[in-house]
Amino acid sequence: MTNREPADNDAPGAIDESVQAELSRLRESIDNIDAAVVHMLAERFKCTQQVGHLKAAHRLPPADPSREARQIARLRQLAESANLDPAFAEKLLNFIIAEVIRHHERIAETAPAAPGDAPAATPLE
Repeated sequence: MTNREPADNDAPGAIDESVQAELSRLRESIDNIDAAVVHMLAERFKCTQQVGHLKAAHRLPPADPSREARQIARLRQLAESANLDPAFAEKLLNFIIAEVIRHHERIAETAPAAPGDAPAATPLE
């Protein structure tokens, strides 16, 4: 037991003012970082959409496994140097890659036929 009198902030759920201020400061930083991450992802997807249109125009496959493997290795290395769990970084990149491939497949499905492509076969009636 301590000899001090209980303070108002000792009630369940009450937080010391200085702790609350630090929590607020840290949470504000987290919110700013989250906003930056979202904006960076949006920029990344703008670029990958352009890649998808280029691939579709030249009838290239939506996925590029060798590029993906290089990117995963690169991101794991970056994560290690930033003291971030490389496995987490890989999971995040795999999630992003899957979304990019999905976008590229959708773009390829709606792409106009390239000049010189044979017309699609029509069923006999």
